Amino acid sequence: MALDVKTEQGRDILLAMARETDVFLTNFLPSTLDRLGLGADELRGINPRLIYARGHGHGVRGPDANKPAYDSTAFWARGGMGDTLTPEGLETPINQRGAIGDRNGAVHLAFGIAAALFGRDRTGEGAVIDVSLLSSAIWTLASDVMAGLQGTYRHSRLPEPGQRIPSPNPLAANYRCADGRFITLCLLQGDKYWLDLCRAMGHPELADDPRFADMRSRAEHGAECEQTLAAIFATRTLDSWRAAFADERFPWEPFQSVTELPEDPQVLANGYIGEVADGDVKYSLPTGVVQFDEKPAELRRAPEHGQHTEEVLLDLGFGWEQIAKLKESRIIP
Repeated sequence: MALDVKTEQGRDILLAMARETDVFLTNFLPSTLDRLGLGADELRGINPRLIYARGHGHGVRGPDANKPAYDSTAFWARGGMGDTLTPEGLETPINQRGAIGDRNGAVHLAFGIAAALFGRDRTGEGAVIDVSLLSSAIWTLASDVMAGLQGTYRHSRLPEPGQRIPSPNPLAANYRCADGRFITLCLLQGDKYWLDLCRAMGHPELADDPRFADMRSRAEHGAECEQTLAAIFATRTLDSWRAAFADERFPWEPFQSVTELPEDPQVLANGYIGEVADGDVKYSLPTGVVQFDEKPAELRRAPEHGQHTEEVLLDLGFGWEQIAKLKESRIIP
């Protein structure tokens, strides 16, 4: 539905909808909502069971509550994401990929709305839900933020040409294969998986090397362990390592590009990419993270702008003559 809520009639229509609806979702600035008379107090005053959900940049309190924001500003720049992910040594910060903060915040907002609806079923009362891009960044970086609060945060840095940045755990690192591709190991329980890794790599003799016998010794000889593993992984291509590790139970993955994801067997098996048909036009999209009853979300084309405006007004009791006058007044398209 498309509606000009800056007009008195448009606002009255929205309030009529709010009396019967479950959730009111907005990304307007707090000052804009107050100016339009659509704040939480106004809407929940006419519908106490309403879930009033706000997605915003910096939070609804504080000096910047009414500062406009995009995810590249409030999430990526101000929220520390860009600084954390930009290695020291680059002249300028790296840019954010498209809508990362928006999608991150949207998931939190959906979770909050779902929890509020569940709470309303228990208590009969609605709630006000707030999610900001800034808070989403802090939560995403919670491990780094906690390290910063404890004074132990370390920024990533660029290695010198030909140099590897040593890891405290050589079994949790990236290794280059013979074809220039990379494989990622994440054996946080190193002692549990070390024998299996040695066998799968075709080097069972490493299991008897006292320098690498356990987590402590591998940490003490971390550079030597990494060099040894790097030399082994450099002897075979990524596809060769895929075959060697195919049936192993330790955590590893190939370093894939975005263009490889649609052909990933796991992506295909789980329906993580779907197809939308719009007449003769078909295009592919991610189906989303959540699946119900082991089925991916069914994709469909989004409605056109204002496509259901007349239908909604008819449901609210408006007649065609009234709808025509609203169109003439440009309150609806």
